[in-house]
Amino acid sequence: MTPEIVIDLMRQSILVLLMLVSVLILPSLIVGVFISIFQAATQINEQSLSFVPRLIATFITVMVSSPWVIRVLTDFTNSIFESIPTMIG
Repeated sequence: MTPEIVIDLMRQSILVLLMLVSVLILPSLIVGVFISIFQAATQINEQSLSFVPRLIATFITVMVSSPWVIRVLTDFTNSIFESIPTMIG
């Protein structure tokens, strides 16, 4: 196994990781920004007001995107297993 193969495998792994994490983090970030704007406009500084909507948005995102996440992870794992003979030899 050459260093180029290892670097390419790590690059692919990091890209898949960033893609999957961004799908789960971005909706929570967007909801958090809107809640922060609402809190600034109304001067309400309640911690649960910020936490609960972000938690709900994250759960909804996980439920909606889980088939896609599983498909991406399965495809990536299959491609790694299929490329093992070329990596070794």
